[in-house]
Amino acid sequence: MIAIEHLAKRFHVVASPAKTGLTGLVKLARRAAPRIVHAVRDVSFEAPDGRITGLLGPNGAGKTTTLRMLAGLITPDAGSLHVDGVDVARAPRDALARMGMLSDARGLYPRLTARENIVYYGRLQGMTRDAANARAEHLAQMFEMGALLDRRTDGFSQGERMKTSLARALVHDPANIVLDEPTNGLDVLATRALRDSLRWLRSPEGGAKCIVFSTHIMQEVERLCDGVVVVSHGRTVARGTVSELLAQTGQADFEEAFVQLAFSADERAHHEAQVDAAVEMVDATTVDGTAA
Repeated sequence: MIAIEHLAKRFHVVASPAKTGLTGLVKLARRAAPRIVHAVRDVSFEAPDGRITGLLGPNGAGKTTTLRMLAGLITPDAGSLHVDGVDVARAPRDALARMGMLSDARGLYPRLTARENIVYYGRLQGMTRDAANARAEHLAQMFEMGALLDRRTDGFSQGERMKTSLARALVHDPANIVLDEPTNGLDVLATRALRDSLRWLRSPEGGAKCIVFSTHIMQEVERLCDGVVVVSHGRTVARGTVSELLAQTGQADFEEAFVQLAFSADERAHHEAQVDAAVEMVDATTVDGTAA
């Protein structure tokens, strides 16, 4: 189980040298303090074992920053993160040993084969070479990637890279799996294969894993997730099943429910005004006969 309580993180941002030049940057540093960006303000949720928990939010909501803190890559300013009761801040190596992380970047070594990528990560997790090799074979059967196992990952399709990355994340058989927007760039068949794999891993036969699935795609949440955590502007704004969130908002469509939960009335009104203005511009251009 993964438990996150009142997580917060802010960053100090200075002007880019590429925009201001070195001289301008020095002058700026002398004149003003760095701008503070609150990436995460107050995120809390629990992801139980044997369930897929969707972390849903618009771009810039704080999802990736939250998961990077969970992985021990960023130190939070406030709050706590626990993996199977292990405090990530106090025992990061123990916490990471209980997780399999799959980031959007994938991070495969292109000159290594799929097998070598998987075994190398297993060795980093303290496995013997023989145990890591045996696990790689098992995972290759599970994900139907036997033909890829001894090919270099350079030139792999997005779907092949996803399978290899997921196998690498699972090589040490962790109880918790964290995926940051894993369907980015995948075609329909690769996306379906990933969904099927995650459903199996959630099941008792697959180990009843705790799975956290970060996304901004409504359909993925509806089809895959047992519970949903909605994050907006760095805060947890809603939690529950899809049915519960629909009931809470009085909506029949989950996308409409998400928009109502994640955006304020002013934000929704501003967006609608922008859409109306764009439509009027297109209509005016068409009437004037200047459109192709």
